[in-house]
Amino acid sequence: QVRLVESGGGLVQPGESLRLSCAASGFTFSNYVMSWYRQVPGKARELVASITGAGNSTNYADSVKGRFTMSRDNAKNTVYLQMNSLKPEDTAVYYCKARRVFTIYWGQGTQVTVSS
Repeated sequence: QVRLVESGGGLVQPGESLRLSCAASGFTFSNYVMSWYRQVPGKARELVASITGAGNSTNYADSVKGRFTMSRDNAKNTVYLQMNSLKPEDTAVYYCKARRVFTIYWGQGTQVTVSS
């Protein structure tokens, strides 16, 4: 059974940090490109960051470059999103996605709220 379980969300103040985790099971994790997306009510889900299966290449949305860092540990079947200098506009539900060719899996999401 395929599972992607996100954790680490919460309520923080502007300028603070959070680290999200996504634990995967049920598929060959290192074969999949992993991504973080986020979504706010009434808007489309947007790509935040992605990382190759080997973890040797990452891409980021312009809005998070220099503040967010995505990484993966293939021995633990887990990806991470380190989010620093958080802004109110980073408030969203954050989703983990696994993709290999036409096979896609999604997690259930974790809420991140940035507010003073």
